[in-house]
Amino acid sequence: MSEVTRIMGIDPGLRRCGWGIIESSGNRLGFVACGTLTPDVAQTLAQRLADLHAGLSAVIGEYRPEEAAVEETFVNQGARSALQLGQARGVALMTPAALGLPVGEYAANLVKKSVVGTGHADKEQVQLMVRTLLPGASFKGADAADALAIAICHAHHRAHRRLVVGA
Repeated sequence: MSEVTRIMGIDPGLRRCGWGIIESSGNRLGFVACGTLTPDVAQTLAQRLADLHAGLSAVIGEYRPEEAAVEETFVNQGARSALQLGQARGVALMTPAALGLPVGEYAANLVKKSVVGTGHADKEQVQLMVRTLLPGASFKGADAADALAIAICHAHHRAHRRLVVGA
């Protein structure tokens, strides 16, 4: 039997940052937990980023993932929004790395293709496939479902890398 690896997926966002924890053993996947961090929008940007860091750190401390994966973000809402989202993504990348976890990065289209089979799937299709691939998965909202999808994508690509490298 393959070794079990616990993976954390992170869907970065300044208003809503989704997180999901799965276990991967060979081609078997299991749901562990998921949720959404929602920093108070009335706080300063610096405090909201600090809250994201604290929240992600607490999740890592509680569930002890061995690897993490973060979605590469795509925005077309303007420079200010893109900059703020980039800062939240920086926290999402830095927090697990600072806690010693290897971190993978995946484009949104690759996540959708890995989970649904097409890179242009909509949110409902992603949620349906996450529920199919992770029986017992319970999530409220698209952010947590997306984070689980990111973790699933990482698990699939991690297994492929092992086959290619022969590790």
